[in-house]
Amino acid sequence: MTAPLIELRDVSKSFGGVRALAGVSLAIGRGEIHCLAGENGSGKSTLIKIIAGVHRPDEGTLRIDGDEVTTLDPITAIGHGVQVIYQDFSLFPALTVAENLALPSEVQARRRLVSWSGVRKRARAALARLGVAIDLAATVETLTTAERQLVAIARALISAPRLLIMDEPTTALTGREVARLFAIVRDIQAQGIAVLFVSHKMREMLDISERITVLRNGAVVAEGAADGFDEATLTRAMTGQDFAAQSYRWTRQDARPARLELRGLAVPGVLAPIDAAFHAGEIIGITGLLGSGRTDLALTLFGMRPEYQGEIRIDGTPVALRSVAAAIAAGLAYVPEDRLTEGLFLTQSIHRNLLATSYAAMTRHLLIDFARAHADADADAMMEQMRITTRNGDLPVVALSGGNQQRVLIGRWLMGMARVLILNGPTVGVDIGSKADIHARIRERAREGDLAVLLISDDLPEIIQTCNRVLVMHRGRLVEECDTAALTDTGMAEKLKALS
Repeated sequence: MTAPLIELRDVSKSFGGVRALAGVSLAIGRGEIHCLAGENGSGKSTLIKIIAGVHRPDEGTLRIDGDEVTTLDPITAIGHGVQVIYQDFSLFPALTVAENLALPSEVQARRRLVSWSGVRKRARAALARLGVAIDLAATVETLTTAERQLVAIARALISAPRLLIMDEPTTALTGREVARLFAIVRDIQAQGIAVLFVSHKMREMLDISERITVLRNGAVVAEGAADGFDEATLTRAMTGQDFAAQSYRWTRQDARPARLELRGLAVPGVLAPIDAAFHAGEIIGITGLLGSGRTDLALTLFGMRPEYQGEIRIDGTPVALRSVAAAIAAGLAYVPEDRLTEGLFLTQSIHRNLLATSYAAMTRHLLIDFARAHADADADAMMEQMRITTRNGDLPVVALSGGNQQRVLIGRWLMGMARVLILNGPTVGVDIGSKADIHARIRERAREGDLAVLLISDDLPEIIQTCNRVLVMHRGRLVEECDTAALTDTGMAEKLKALS
C-alpha cells in the first residue's frame, strides 16, 4: 500500500497556554484534492503552517512519503514539494507580474545578476501552464483579485510542487471566477499535484474536494469522502449546531414616501439611468456579474461619485450626495467590500472603531473629548447587541476574528442611526456561525421598520434568504427585479449565467 504524500499523526500545538490543535491526524494522498474545513479559530491556519514548516508541533509526528520528518522549516518544506498560497497571496504589489513570478526561483538559484529575458521566459511558461494570459509588464497592484490569485498559483507551480495548499482562495471571487479557479485546480490535479483546499464555504467544499476533514476547536470532528457529506452535515460538524434556512418577508405598512428613491440616477460611462425605490423595513439584494455596476451604485449613493446625474430622494426630499460627509449627514451608511483596507482602523480599539462616526457629537473646538467617549455606554451596548465576543472594548480591532471585525464595522453605522445601510459583501471571509448571526442582526434591525438595507452580494443563498427582493444589474444597468419568495438558488444562478 502506497504511503500518503503527507501524514500528520496526533499533532498538538499550543500558543501561550492556549491549545490551537489537540491530537489532530490528517492524511493527504498523491494527486488528491482534500478540503480542510472549519470556522475561524478552528485551527486550520495552525495546521497548514505546521505542514509548511512555519510552526513546529508540540506533540505528534509529521510524515512525508512515509518517512518521519523531525525538522521542518519553510525552505525544507518547499524542498519536499509543499507550496502555500495564503489568503493575502503574499505578492509584491509594486513589482511586475514577471518579477513576482520569477523572483522565488532567482533567489533560490542565488543569482547575482538577473537575466530579464530569462525572467520573462519563465513567467510566460508559468502562465501558459495555467492557460491564462496576463500582461507580464503590469504591476500586481493594478490587477484584479482573480488575476492576482492566478499569479500566485503560477508562481507556486514554478517550484514544481507536489502539494499545493490554498488558504481561503475564493474569499473575494465572484461566482464565475470561482468556477474558473476550480477548473484550474482540477487541471493541477491532472498533473499529479495534490491540493489542500482550506475553506469554510460548504458548497465549494462539496464541489471541488474528494475528501473532507473538519476541524472544530482544534480537533478533528469529521473526516471522510466528500460524497458522504451534505451542507447540513457539514454545518453541524463545523459549528456543533444546525441553522434552519430563514427567509425575510416585508409588507408595506403605510403610505409614507420611499426611504430612498432614485430618479434617473446615472454616472457617465459607468451607470445608465436607474429608477428605483427602497422602503424602510426592506432588505433589498443587489447582484450581478463582475463589472455589473453594483459597487459603483453603492459608491455613488455614498457620495464618492460626485459627477452623478439625476435625482436622489430621502423620505421624499431631494438630497445632493456630492461627498461622503453629505451622504452621512443624509443618513446613508456604507460597509465596504474590504473591511481591512477600507473600513476599519485596525490598530485602534474596538470602542474607537464603533464610535468613529459618533465623534462629531463629542468634539469641541476641533478636539475629541475621549473621556466622554470612553464613558459612553453606547459602545458597550452595541458590542452586546452585535454579539462581539470579547468584554474588553479597549482591545485593538485587529485582534478579533474576521466575523467579529465585520460586526464592529456594521455596529459602527447602526450606532450612527443610519436610515439607509448599504452592505457590500457583508459576510465575505466570515465563517458560517458568524454569517448566520450577522444575517440575524440585519433582519432584526430591518424589522424595526426605520432602516432600509441594500445588500450587495455574489452569495445567492445569502441574497435569497436574507432579502425580500433582489435587483439584478448588468453593465451599469438595472435589468431585472425579482421577489425572492419566487426564487431558488438555481433559478437565480441561471439568470446570472444568461447575462454572461
